Amino acid sequence: MQNSKAQRKKPTYSIDAVDNALQLLQLLRDLGSVRLKDAAAELKVAPSTAHRLLAMLVYRGFATQDESKRYLPGPSLGVGPAGIGGTTQLRRIAQPHLELLAARLNETVNLMIRVGTQVRFLSTVEGSNILRIGDRQGTVLPANSASGGKAILAELDREVLEQLFRTNNADISGAAIPAADYPAFLQELDAIRANGFAANFEGTEEGVSALGAAIHDAAGVVVGAISVAIPTTRFRKQFDAGLVQEVFKTRQALEADLGSAFAG
Repeated sequence: MQNSKAQRKKPTYSIDAVDNALQLLQLLRDLGSVRLKDAAAELKVAPSTAHRLLAMLVYRGFATQDESKRYLPGPSLGVGPAGIGGTTQLRRIAQPHLELLAARLNETVNLMIRVGTQVRFLSTVEGSNILRIGDRQGTVLPANSASGGKAILAELDREVLEQLFRTNNADISGAAIPAADYPAFLQELDAIRANGFAANFEGTEEGVSALGAAIHDAAGVVVGAISVAIPTTRFRKQFDAGLVQEVFKTRQALEADLGSAFAG
């Protein structure tokens, strides 16, 4: 049996910035909220240093800010591992396809999977435009808001959707869709299923629109989604220039590679 004290020994070559960020995560987890000055005092660093660390946690979804400028736990702090077999291989196989699509469109492309009522971004390839959508790798968003998430949900059975969004557990977790809004939600998913793609117009972030499509394994089972995130001011132009066709082309090539990799 290993010595538990030895496991908690501070590494010889510790990285202070990483250690400080982890301490902030612990504060958010244990206290539920923290103010900038309190975070700086706890870490014994300047407020500017604490602000930079907290800003990075916000960027990666581990913290959010309320109206009073307090920092609260973000969606990424409360989620467990994806627990989906083949996720590493999916990301590896998808990466060159994401890179090709990003190069063709010069826009930011994402790969995501569904975990419960949320989607988790596994990989991002940014476009090179000065005005572009940044890296979303590691971000967790509501599946019914993100374009890729909606594309995945559109392929689920109605019974599964009921379990996800219309049960007591959904109420407790905050994922429930109100009864008055649920029929429209199902109608949107029907349209997505018919079209083969989903769109998100500033549904997750102001100034950001996206188009997503589900991806499938060799058996036709949905395993994730790809999305193209575009500044809203440029979205219509890209859509009219063949955005959907480019996404479909990438999906076809990716699914062919997935089929070959998982065959047998």
